[in-house]
Amino acid sequence: MKQSTFPNIKIAVALLTYNNLDLLQDFLPEVIASLPDTKDYGLYVIDNASTDATQEYLAQFGDRINVISIKINRGFTNGYKEGLAQIDADIFCLLSSDVQISKGWLEPVTAMFDADPKIAVIQPKIRSFYHRDEFEYAGACGGFIDKLGYPFCRGRMFYDNEKDTGQYDEPMEIFWASGACFFIRAKIYEESGGLDNDFYAHMEEIDLCWRLKNRGFKIMVCPQSEVYHMGGQVIAYGSPEKTFRNHRNNLIMMMKNLPKKEVFPKILTRLILDQLAFANMIMRGQFNASFSIISAHWSFLFHLGKWRKKRKELKDWVVGYSKSGMYPRSIVFDYFFKNKKKFSDLDW
Repeated sequence: MKQSTFPNIKIAVALLTYNNLDLLQDFLPEVIASLPDTKDYGLYVIDNASTDATQEYLAQFGDRINVISIKINRGFTNGYKEGLAQIDADIFCLLSSDVQISKGWLEPVTAMFDADPKIAVIQPKIRSFYHRDEFEYAGACGGFIDKLGYPFCRGRMFYDNEKDTGQYDEPMEIFWASGACFFIRAKIYEESGGLDNDFYAHMEEIDLCWRLKNRGFKIMVCPQSEVYHMGGQVIAYGSPEKTFRNHRNNLIMMMKNLPKKEVFPKILTRLILDQLAFANMIMRGQFNASFSIISAHWSFLFHLGKWRKKRKELKDWVVGYSKSGMYPRSIVFDYFFKNKKKFSDLDW
């Protein structure tokens, strides 16, 4: 039985922070003001062992927020693992500290959950905080992957972000939802095992969504809800650490979630394609980031037994390997060789 510190509510907005006092000062008051004035909604700030003045700042809000203090920072995924275990709610909203919400962002998501019990996860439309008419890299208007496990978004292909002109305002089922603003039914989160702590940060939400799709649940985007994301605050875009976790975690989630007959050929193909990415980075002078790919491969292969064990543990969870939201072609080939730069250009 889950031991919760707080009373049960319908939706718990769980904002994880670590030494982000400046972001809290910019965005937290807006989140507080956006909560409907009912006992169905609550705000929980999970402080992941900050060493700045975060605690002093949070204290001024009194009982308008609930503060959960993590004693030791063991990473992004662990912060949520420890924090959410203390919250009793029907729906969790995992909200990054570098996200600015907009007016009425909660109500459309709540209505979508109420309309369909098969929906496990919902993300809002995510625009760029800095270029407010454009979709943001981490999620845009819903996430997808191709047949080789490369993630992309409706509104973002590789590093090309489309302008939002309303072209993707139709709610739809997607493959993965962005961890920048991630709504999930609490019961399903707990039954699934939640975020995989071995990911630490990056792609942990894709892995979770893939598991849920293999269980038969729906992942949705709700464009009628909008937020603005800074991005790159946990791990900077293009950094060696992000490159490492991008490549290693992608291989882990493929090992865990692909059908058995596809695991070896697709992971082998990815290892080869990653070497081409390594060579490309070397030619562009990105030496630190390029060698992070090699480190990612060694880390994945060295712990291969561990990832295979995770796959075995999921055997009874899977009811069918879902292809819904998985692009049946190579997004790399279509983007670089067929010049398909927009989601709407793709041949589904």
